[in-house]
Amino acid sequence: MESASSLLSQITRMAGIVMVPRQEQTAVRQIEFLQLSANRVLAILVTRDGGVHNRVIVTDRQYSPAELVEAANYFNDAYTGHPLAEVKQALLAAMQQDTDAMQNAMRTAMAMARHMFTSPEESEPGLLVSGESNLLEMPELGDMRKLRLLFDTFNTKRDLLHLLDQCLRSNGVQIFIGEESGYQALEECSVVAAPYQVDGRIVGMLGVVGPTRMPYEHVISIVDVTARLLGGALSTERS
Repeated sequence: MESASSLLSQITRMAGIVMVPRQEQTAVRQIEFLQLSANRVLAILVTRDGGVHNRVIVTDRQYSPAELVEAANYFNDAYTGHPLAEVKQALLAAMQQDTDAMQNAMRTAMAMARHMFTSPEESEPGLLVSGESNLLEMPELGDMRKLRLLFDTFNTKRDLLHLLDQCLRSNGVQIFIGEESGYQALEECSVVAAPYQVDGRIVGMLGVVGPTRMPYEHVISIVDVTARLLGGALSTERS
């Protein structure tokens, strides 16, 4: 994804942006629970896209190593290959059942996973940006006040993420010219974005930010091809 962002920037001589897939869209590969101390357990979640997420869990009681292995085995048998969002929903539904009727392994797995998946620290999708300095060389964007506002947008990434997030519901290349983006910082810019897919499912967006008088036909082709290449590379990596 970093290579795709850099490639977009180098070819177009503008700013390349790539939205990192949301964690909820990735599928579970494996989970492990390792005892650290009496009431502290390290949960290690590995996702199909190669991500590794660690979290220290403070439990209500001490679990034996055998219980933790049994719980991890139950969880992996039940949820391997399922998207994280689906796993969260399944866990919430399971926790609403009568816990006394649950098997011990299932009850332990639910206790561990509840902390892993219902933490208040929700994972935000990231944004990779390359080549912002290219925009300094463009006379159309010579207003320093507007440039400062634009670079603040690159730094915070919130507005760009929100714009790309809206594009996730659409297929094909999306173009926002000037005020069409809905953000003041992008009023003098255009954004050309396209979704990339992994195994036929849209997981993120990538694109280019540049002046409104950019060569659209050329940029659209580059963005579209890069999205296809990135999706193909990620699908191959998963297989």
